[in-house]
Amino acid sequence: MSEITGPSFFIGKGDEKLISFGSGQPDLPPPPQAFDVLKTYSSFKYGLVQGEESLRAALATQYPKAKSEQFVVTNGASEAIDLALRAIRLRLPKGAIGKVVLPRPYYYSYPHNVRLAGMVPVYYDLKKGKIDYDNFAKVVQGCAAVIINSPSNPTGTVQEVETLRKIEALCEKLGVYVLSDEVYKDIIYVRGNYLLKGSRVVTINSFSKTYAMCGLRVGYLYSQRKELVADVIEMKTHTAMNTSIVGQMMALAALSAPASYIAHNLEVWRSRRDLMVEGMTELGLELWSPEGAFYVFPKFGSSAGGSGKVVRDLYHRYGIITYDGAWFGAPGRVRFSYALDAGKIQEGLRRLQEFLGKEHKRR
Repeated sequence: MSEITGPSFFIGKGDEKLISFGSGQPDLPPPPQAFDVLKTYSSFKYGLVQGEESLRAALATQYPKAKSEQFVVTNGASEAIDLALRAIRLRLPKGAIGKVVLPRPYYYSYPHNVRLAGMVPVYYDLKKGKIDYDNFAKVVQGCAAVIINSPSNPTGTVQEVETLRKIEALCEKLGVYVLSDEVYKDIIYVRGNYLLKGSRVVTINSFSKTYAMCGLRVGYLYSQRKELVADVIEMKTHTAMNTSIVGQMMALAALSAPASYIAHNLEVWRSRRDLMVEGMTELGLELWSPEGAFYVFPKFGSSAGGSGKVVRDLYHRYGIITYDGAWFGAPGRVRFSYALDAGKIQEGLRRLQEFLGKEHKRR
Protein backbone atom coordinates (compact mmCIF):
# COMPACT_ATOMS: atom_id res chain seq x y z
CA MET A 1 0.00 0.00 0.00
CA SER A 2 1.56 3.30 -1.13
CA GLU A 3 2.22 5.90 1.54
CA ILE A 4 0.33 9.16 1.08
CA THR A 5 2.82 11.82 2.17
CA GLY A 6 1.17 14.93 0.76
CA PRO A 7 -0.81 16.47 -2.11
CA SER A 8 1.87 15.52 -4.67
CA PHE A 9 0.76 11.89 -4.27
CA PHE A 10 -2.58 12.79 -5.88
CA ILE A 11 -1.86 15.68 -8.26
CA GLY A 12 -2.50 14.57 -11.84
CA LYS A 13 -3.79 11.17 -10.73
CA GLY A 14 -7.14 9.80 -11.82
CA ASP A 15 -8.98 7.15 -13.81
CA GLU A 16 -12.56 6.11 -14.52
CA LYS A 17 -12.83 4.14 -11.29
CA LEU A 18 -11.57 6.90 -8.99
CA ILE A 19 -13.77 9.68 -7.66
CA SER A 20 -11.45 12.63 -7.18
CA PHE A 21 -12.55 15.17 -4.59
CA GLY A 22 -8.86 16.10 -4.41
CA SER A 23 -7.28 18.61 -6.74
CA GLY A 24 -8.92 22.01 -7.20
CA GLN A 25 -8.99 21.70 -10.97
CA PRO A 26 -12.14 22.81 -12.80
CA ASP A 27 -13.61 20.14 -15.07
CA LEU A 28 -15.44 22.81 -17.07
CA PRO A 29 -13.95 23.77 -20.47
CA PRO A 30 -12.02 26.99 -21.10
CA PRO A 31 -13.88 29.55 -23.23
CA PRO A 32 -13.86 28.77 -26.98
CA GLN A 33 -11.95 31.98 -27.62
CA ALA A 34 -8.87 30.44 -25.97
CA PHE A 35 -8.90 27.45 -28.33
CA ASP A 36 -9.35 29.65 -31.40
CA VAL A 37 -5.85 31.07 -30.90
CA LEU A 38 -4.32 27.69 -31.73
CA LYS A 39 -5.75 27.70 -35.26
CA THR A 40 -3.33 30.37 -36.47
CA TYR A 41 -0.68 30.87 -33.77
CA SER A 42 2.87 30.28 -35.00
CA SER A 43 5.31 32.29 -32.83
CA PHE A 44 7.40 30.14 -30.50
CA LYS A 45 10.38 32.36 -29.70
CA TYR A 46 11.34 33.75 -26.31
CA GLY A 47 8.88 36.29 -24.96
CA LEU A 48 9.23 39.22 -22.60
CA VAL A 49 10.20 38.05 -19.11
CA GLN A 50 7.66 40.46 -17.61
CA GLY A 51 4.94 39.05 -19.86
CA GLU A 52 3.57 39.97 -23.26
CA GLU A 53 2.60 43.63 -23.45
CA SER A 54 -0.80 42.88 -24.98
CA LEU A 55 -1.80 40.62 -22.07
CA ARG A 56 -0.52 43.02 -19.42
CA ALA A 57 -2.36 45.92 -21.06
CA ALA A 58 -5.58 43.90 -21.05
CA LEU A 59 -5.12 42.99 -17.39
CA ALA A 60 -4.52 46.63 -16.48
CA THR A 61 -8.02 47.53 -17.71
CA GLN A 62 -9.46 45.30 -14.98
CA TYR A 63 -7.89 47.25 -12.10
CA PRO A 64 -8.55 50.93 -11.25
CA LYS A 65 -5.82 53.26 -12.58
CA ALA A 66 -3.46 50.31 -13.19
CA LYS A 67 -0.69 50.35 -15.80
CA SER A 68 0.70 47.45 -17.80
CA GLU A 69 4.18 47.92 -16.32
CA GLN A 70 2.76 47.11 -12.87
CA PHE A 71 2.06 43.49 -13.88
CA VAL A 72 4.28 40.43 -14.20
CA VAL A 73 2.89 37.35 -15.95
CA THR A 74 3.98 34.19 -14.13
CA ASN A 75 3.79 30.41 -14.24
CA GLY A 76 0.49 30.27 -12.41
CA ALA A 77 -0.30 32.03 -9.14
CA SER A 78 2.21 29.73 -7.43
CA GLU A 79 5.21 31.38 -9.08
CA ALA A 80 3.72 34.81 -8.43
CA ILE A 81 3.53 34.08 -4.68
CA ASP A 82 7.06 32.62 -4.65
CA LEU A 83 8.61 35.57 -6.49
CA ALA A 84 6.70 38.18 -4.49
CA LEU A 85 7.86 36.68 -1.18
CA ARG A 86 11.47 36.49 -2.34
CA ALA A 87 11.31 40.09 -3.58
CA ILE A 88 10.02 41.20 -0.18
CA ARG A 89 12.84 39.30 1.50
CA LEU A 90 15.43 41.11 -0.64
CA ARG A 91 14.29 44.48 0.71
CA LEU A 92 14.31 43.62 4.41
CA PRO A 93 16.94 45.25 6.64
CA LYS A 94 20.04 43.19 7.24
CA GLY A 95 19.47 40.69 10.05
CA ALA A 96 15.67 41.00 9.96
CA ILE A 97 13.85 37.71 10.58
CA GLY A 98 11.15 38.36 8.01
CA LYS A 99 8.00 36.97 9.54
CA VAL A 100 4.98 36.32 7.29
CA VAL A 101 1.49 36.05 8.79
CA LEU A 102 -0.66 33.17 7.58
CA PRO A 103 -4.24 32.17 8.41
CA ARG A 104 -4.85 28.72 9.81
CA PRO A 105 -6.26 26.75 8.00
CA TYR A 106 -4.04 27.89 5.12
CA TYR A 107 -3.45 26.80 1.55
CA TYR A 108 -0.99 23.94 1.93
CA SER A 109 1.86 25.59 -0.02
CA TYR A 110 1.96 28.86 1.94
CA PRO A 111 4.28 27.77 4.78
CA HIS A 112 6.65 26.15 2.26
CA ASN A 113 6.59 29.28 0.07
CA VAL A 114 7.52 31.42 3.07
CA ARG A 115 10.36 29.16 4.24
CA LEU A 116 11.78 28.76 0.72
CA ALA A 117 11.90 32.55 0.50
CA GLY A 118 14.09 32.58 3.62
CA MET A 119 11.41 33.88 5.97
CA VAL A 120 9.40 32.48 8.89
CA PRO A 121 5.65 31.75 8.94
CA VAL A 122 3.59 32.85 11.94
CA TYR A 123 -0.07 31.99 12.33
CA TYR A 124 -3.43 33.19 13.57
CA ASP A 125 -6.46 30.91 13.74
CA LEU A 126 -9.58 31.59 11.70
CA LYS A 127 -12.89 31.41 13.57
CA LYS A 128 -15.36 29.36 11.53
CA GLY A 129 -13.25 30.24 8.55
CA LYS A 130 -13.29 33.99 9.23
CA ILE A 131 -10.54 36.40 10.25
CA ASP A 132 -10.80 37.64 13.83
CA TYR A 133 -9.44 41.14 13.33
CA ASP A 134 -8.33 41.71 16.94
CA ASN A 135 -6.32 38.49 16.87
CA PHE A 136 -4.87 39.36 13.47
CA ALA A 137 -3.88 42.83 14.67
CA LYS A 138 -1.82 41.35 17.50
CA VAL A 139 0.01 38.80 15.35
CA VAL A 140 0.89 41.20 12.52
CA GLN A 141 3.01 43.47 14.72
CA GLY A 142 6.66 43.37 13.62
CA CYS A 143 5.98 41.23 10.56
CA ALA A 144 7.11 41.80 6.99
CA ALA A 145 4.06 40.51 5.13
CA VAL A 146 0.70 38.80 5.39
CA ILE A 147 -1.14 36.53 2.98
CA ILE A 148 -4.89 36.97 2.58
CA ASN A 149 -6.82 34.30 0.68
CA SER A 150 -10.48 35.16 0.02
CA PRO A 151 -12.35 33.14 -1.11
CA SER A 152 -10.31 30.62 0.81
CA ASN A 153 -8.74 27.33 -0.10
CA PRO A 154 -9.51 25.10 1.87
CA THR A 155 -12.38 26.63 3.85
CA GLY A 156 -14.50 28.10 1.04
CA THR A 157 -15.18 31.15 3.22
CA VAL A 158 -15.21 34.76 2.02
CA GLN A 159 -13.85 37.41 4.35
CA GLU A 160 -16.02 40.31 5.47
CA VAL A 161 -15.44 43.57 3.58
CA GLU A 162 -15.24 45.55 6.83
CA THR A 163 -12.46 43.23 8.07
CA LEU A 164 -10.54 43.54 4.81
CA ARG A 165 -10.72 47.33 4.97
CA LYS A 166 -9.35 47.30 8.51
CA ILE A 167 -6.51 45.05 7.39
CA GLU A 168 -5.75 47.42 4.50
CA ALA A 169 -5.49 50.40 6.84
CA LEU A 170 -3.47 48.60 9.52
CA CYS A 171 -0.93 47.12 7.11
CA GLU A 172 -0.53 50.46 5.33
CA LYS A 173 0.15 52.12 8.69
CA LEU A 174 2.64 49.43 9.78
CA GLY A 175 4.40 49.21 6.40
CA VAL A 176 3.47 45.53 6.03
CA TYR A 177 3.11 43.93 2.59
CA VAL A 178 -0.22 42.26 1.83
CA LEU A 179 -0.20 39.38 -0.65
CA SER A 180 -3.84 39.08 -1.71
CA ASP A 181 -4.38 35.64 -3.26
CA GLU A 182 -7.51 36.18 -5.35
CA VAL A 183 -7.48 33.16 -7.65
CA TYR A 184 -11.12 32.40 -6.70
CA LYS A 185 -12.39 35.98 -6.98
CA ASP A 186 -14.85 35.09 -9.74
CA ILE A 187 -16.31 32.17 -7.76
CA ILE A 188 -18.15 33.96 -4.95
CA TYR A 189 -21.76 33.11 -4.04
CA VAL A 190 -22.51 35.80 -1.46
CA ARG A 191 -21.30 39.14 -2.90
CA GLY A 192 -18.99 40.67 -5.46
CA ASN A 193 -15.23 40.50 -4.99
CA TYR A 194 -13.56 43.15 -2.83
CA LEU A 195 -10.19 44.19 -4.23
CA LEU A 196 -7.66 44.91 -1.50
CA LYS A 197 -5.90 48.23 -2.12
CA GLY A 198 -2.79 49.97 -0.85
CA SER A 199 0.78 50.88 -1.71
CA ARG A 200 2.08 47.57 -0.33
CA VAL A 201 -0.67 45.30 -1.66
CA VAL A 202 0.46 42.65 -4.15
CA THR A 203 -2.52 41.14 -5.95
CA ILE A 204 -2.08 37.51 -7.04
CA ASN A 205 -4.32 35.91 -9.64
CA SER A 206 -4.37 33.31 -12.40
CA PHE A 207 -6.39 31.96 -15.30
CA SER A 208 -6.60 28.51 -13.72
CA LYS A 209 -9.90 28.76 -11.85
CA THR A 210 -11.96 31.44 -13.62
CA TYR A 211 -11.09 30.19 -17.09
CA ALA A 212 -10.36 26.50 -16.32
CA MET A 213 -6.82 26.71 -17.70
CA CYS A 214 -4.84 25.10 -14.85
CA GLY A 215 -2.37 23.16 -16.99
CA LEU A 216 -1.38 26.19 -19.06
CA ARG A 217 0.19 27.76 -15.95
CA VAL A 218 -0.62 31.40 -16.62
CA GLY A 219 -0.90 33.66 -13.59
CA TYR A 220 0.20 37.14 -12.65
CA LEU A 221 0.99 39.58 -9.90
CA TYR A 222 0.06 43.25 -9.78
CA SER A 223 1.82 45.80 -7.60
CA GLN A 224 2.16 49.58 -7.51
CA ARG A 225 5.69 49.27 -6.08
CA LYS A 226 8.18 49.66 -8.92
CA GLU A 227 11.08 48.17 -6.97
CA LEU A 228 9.14 44.99 -6.16
CA VAL A 229 8.12 44.52 -9.80
CA ALA A 230 11.72 45.13 -10.90
CA ASP A 231 13.07 42.59 -8.39
CA VAL A 232 10.51 40.00 -9.51
CA ILE A 233 11.47 40.46 -13.17
CA GLU A 234 15.17 40.15 -12.36
CA MET A 235 14.65 36.91 -10.43
CA LYS A 236 12.37 35.49 -13.10
CA THR A 237 15.03 36.23 -15.70
CA HIS A 238 17.37 33.79 -13.96
CA THR A 239 14.79 31.11 -13.07
CA ALA A 240 11.81 30.48 -15.35
CA MET A 241 12.40 33.29 -17.89
CA ASN A 242 9.20 34.04 -19.81
CA THR A 243 5.92 32.31 -19.11
CA SER A 244 4.67 30.27 -22.10
CA ILE A 245 3.80 32.77 -24.82
CA VAL A 246 1.25 30.35 -26.31
CA GLY A 247 -0.44 30.13 -22.92
CA GLN A 248 -0.35 33.92 -22.62
CA MET A 249 -2.09 34.39 -25.97
CA MET A 250 -4.74 31.84 -24.98
CA ALA A 251 -5.18 33.74 -21.71
CA LEU A 252 -5.51 37.03 -23.58
CA ALA A 253 -8.19 35.49 -25.80
CA ALA A 254 -9.99 34.11 -22.73
CA LEU A 255 -10.36 37.67 -21.42
CA SER A 256 -12.53 38.42 -24.46
CA ALA A 257 -15.06 35.74 -23.50
CA PRO A 258 -18.50 37.17 -22.74
CA ALA A 259 -19.53 37.75 -19.14
CA SER A 260 -22.04 34.94 -19.58
CA TYR A 261 -19.16 32.43 -19.57
CA ILE A 262 -18.19 33.31 -15.98
CA ALA A 263 -21.81 33.70 -14.89
CA HIS A 264 -22.73 30.26 -16.23
CA ASN A 265 -19.77 28.61 -14.51
CA LEU A 266 -20.65 30.31 -11.23
CA GLU A 267 -24.12 28.78 -11.33
CA VAL A 268 -22.60 25.35 -12.02
CA TRP A 269 -20.35 25.74 -8.97
CA ARG A 270 -23.28 26.92 -6.87
CA SER A 271 -25.44 23.91 -7.77
CA ARG A 272 -22.57 21.52 -7.03
CA ARG A 273 -21.92 23.32 -3.74
CA ASP A 274 -25.54 22.80 -2.76
CA LEU A 275 -25.38 19.12 -3.75
CA MET A 276 -22.24 18.55 -1.66
CA VAL A 277 -23.46 20.46 1.38
CA GLU A 278 -26.87 18.81 1.37
CA GLY A 279 -25.37 15.35 0.87
CA MET A 280 -22.75 15.73 3.60
CA THR A 281 -25.22 17.23 6.04
CA GLU A 282 -27.53 14.26 5.52
CA LEU A 283 -24.55 12.01 6.31
CA GLY A 284 -24.15 13.80 9.64
CA LEU A 285 -20.90 15.60 8.86
CA GLU A 286 -20.18 18.95 10.49
CA LEU A 287 -19.23 21.69 8.01
CA TRP A 288 -20.04 25.25 7.03
CA SER A 289 -21.57 26.04 3.66
CA PRO A 290 -18.92 27.49 1.31
CA GLU A 291 -19.37 31.13 0.30
CA GLY A 292 -16.90 30.86 -2.58
CA ALA A 293 -14.32 28.66 -4.35
CA PHE A 294 -15.24 24.95 -4.70
CA TYR A 295 -14.27 23.18 -1.48
CA VAL A 296 -15.99 21.81 1.60
CA PHE A 297 -13.98 21.09 4.74
CA PRO A 298 -15.91 18.75 7.06
CA LYS A 299 -14.71 17.43 10.40
CA PHE A 300 -13.62 13.82 10.85
CA GLY A 301 -12.09 14.47 14.24
CA SER A 302 -13.36 11.40 16.07
CA SER A 303 -11.66 8.94 13.72
CA ALA A 304 -9.00 6.69 15.22
CA GLY A 305 -5.79 7.47 13.40
CA GLY A 306 -7.05 10.95 12.56
CA SER A 307 -7.85 12.58 9.27
CA GLY A 308 -4.77 11.02 7.67
CA LYS A 309 -6.24 7.55 8.12
CA VAL A 310 -9.56 8.75 6.72
CA VAL A 311 -7.78 9.94 3.56
CA ARG A 312 -5.84 6.69 3.24
CA ASP A 313 -8.89 4.46 3.77
CA LEU A 314 -11.07 6.46 1.41
CA TYR A 315 -8.44 6.16 -1.31
CA HIS A 316 -7.26 2.57 -0.90
CA ARG A 317 -10.61 0.98 0.03
CA TYR A 318 -13.25 3.15 -1.61
CA GLY A 319 -11.51 4.78 -4.58
CA ILE A 320 -12.04 8.34 -3.33
CA ILE A 321 -9.31 11.02 -3.46
CA THR A 322 -9.47 13.64 -0.70
CA TYR A 323 -6.91 15.93 0.96
CA ASP A 324 -5.90 15.65 4.60
CA GLY A 325 -6.77 18.70 6.66
CA ALA A 326 -3.39 18.34 8.42
CA TRP A 327 -1.75 19.52 5.18
CA PHE A 328 -3.69 22.78 5.64
CA GLY A 329 -2.93 23.15 9.34
CA ALA A 330 -6.28 21.65 10.38
CA PRO A 331 -5.88 18.01 11.45
CA GLY A 332 -9.24 16.37 12.02
CA ARG A 333 -10.74 17.85 8.87
CA VAL A 334 -10.69 16.59 5.27
CA ARG A 335 -10.92 18.78 2.18
CA PHE A 336 -13.31 17.78 -0.61
CA SER A 337 -13.25 19.62 -3.94
CA TYR A 338 -16.51 19.65 -5.88
CA ALA A 339 -14.81 20.47 -9.19
CA LEU A 340 -16.36 17.39 -10.81
CA ASP A 341 -19.70 16.67 -12.42
CA ALA A 342 -22.87 16.00 -10.45
CA GLY A 343 -22.96 12.30 -11.32
CA LYS A 344 -19.50 11.73 -9.89
CA ILE A 345 -20.37 13.81 -6.82
CA GLN A 346 -23.39 11.61 -6.17
CA GLU A 347 -21.34 8.43 -6.60
CA GLY A 348 -18.67 9.84 -4.30
CA LEU A 349 -21.28 10.63 -1.65
CA ARG A 350 -22.63 7.08 -1.96
CA ARG A 351 -19.13 5.67 -1.36
CA LEU A 352 -18.62 8.11 1.49
CA GLN A 353 -21.86 6.90 3.09
CA GLU A 354 -20.58 3.33 2.83
CA PHE A 355 -17.32 4.37 4.47
CA LEU A 356 -19.11 6.16 7.30
CA GLY A 357 -21.37 3.18 7.87
CA LYS A 358 -18.50 0.67 8.00
CA GLU A 359 -14.95 1.89 8.64
CA HIS A 360 -15.76 5.13 10.43
CA LYS A 361 -18.52 3.61 12.58
CA ARG A 362 -16.16 0.94 13.98
CA ARG A 363 -13.69 3.48 15.34
